[in-house]
Amino acid sequence: MSIRELVVLGTASQVPTRHRNHNGYFLRWDGDGLLFDPGEGTQRQMLRAGVAAHDLHRICVTHFHGDHSLGLAGVIQRINLDRVPHEITAHYPRSGQEYYDRLRRATAFRETVALTEAPVDGDGVLATGPSYVLETRRLSHPVESYGYRLVEPDGRRMLPERLAAYGITGPDVGRIQREGVLGDVPLDAVSEVRRGQRFAFIMDTRMCDGVHALAEGCDMLVIESTFLDADEQLAVEHGHLTAGQAARAARDAGVRHLVLTHFSQRYGEPDEFERQARRAGFDGELTVAHDLLRVPVPKRL
Repeated sequence: MSIRELVVLGTASQVPTRHRNHNGYFLRWDGDGLLFDPGEGTQRQMLRAGVAAHDLHRICVTHFHGDHSLGLAGVIQRINLDRVPHEITAHYPRSGQEYYDRLRRATAFRETVALTEAPVDGDGVLATGPSYVLETRRLSHPVESYGYRLVEPDGRRMLPERLAAYGITGPDVGRIQREGVLGDVPLDAVSEVRRGQRFAFIMDTRMCDGVHALAEGCDMLVIESTFLDADEQLAVEHGHLTAGQAARAARDAGVRHLVLTHFSQRYGEPDEFERQARRAGFDGELTVAHDLLRVPVPKRL
């Protein structure tokens, strides 16, 4: 059975708190597992959340600030300790190659797994598989930063009433799906497009074109909201978003489920992030993330 869910491993920004670990997000997408921005303590959070090294297939780092990458060393060493048998690919900004290399071999350990390195050079497609295309867009932060987006290819939904109207039954249903036509009946006459699901992950950034491109039409958007709206000037200065800005971007992009995260330690009341997101006009499903939360990707409409 296919499972698509987000497992939140950490939700703090630069400084962890007693209740919030540094960043870490695991997306289970059918048979693949993608780990985003493993901050310090991610290996332990994976243990608490029931996410194993064997569940990982890709590691996606948005940028090389510590709260988004210091956990790489531990995660990579755990991958080797557990002798993960399948390929694991690491995506990260090429401009941060020296930081990746340092974290990759931060201490002595027995290397049993060769990670595939696929650094990001700019906007575009990073990988194509049977259940998703992985894309990236440049964001606006003091250091080079990229957001990630999964797009499932569109499929087709057969319409039983139209099949019946044309007298198409049994093996002929499969035939028209494979060949696109049966006699003088085209596939379009008995089916409709089933839009593929979309997921986006946006961390440290000011509002920019990349935010809008990544969020467009997403079923689930995981996005930073480091500051509340009263501190918007601080957000601009430090390259971050407020709750209201993130919510407006999600509203304008037609996002179905918005997940707010990456909260500054200055705030102790998470409910205010939800209130400000609602005041900004977002009326879809909304989650203010907390550590170890599991959030299912919305079912197709």
